[in-house]
Amino acid sequence: MQSLTEMKCEVCRVDAPQLAEEEIAAFQPQVPEWQVVELDGIRRLERVFKFGSYLEALSFADLVAKSAEAEGHHPAILLEWGKVTVTWWTHKIRGLHRNDFIMAAKTDQLARSSQ
Repeated sequence: MQSLTEMKCEVCRVDAPQLAEEEIAAFQPQVPEWQVVELDGIRRLERVFKFGSYLEALSFADLVAKSAEAEGHHPAILLEWGKVTVTWWTHKIRGLHRNDFIMAAKTDQLARSSQ
């Protein structure tokens, strides 16, 4: 299987299928620190990143935002003192798509390079 960090997000249509359990299980080992959570009936990928200061957390949130804009796929980002919670899901299909796992892997890559 190709590494998620090497993949690009694809344009997602409203009628695109959500990932099946088997697909989620196949992608999960590449993003082991991400949790599949359900909020308002929508499955999402979520991870909390910890930092030593508010400004470090802000800098990381900015990197995630720029990466999201470049891929055309945008997360929910919660910035707090010393931590950033990033949540990925595909709004058009109200659930998880391969794009969410791609961006979770790229977010992990940003975290490794920013610390």
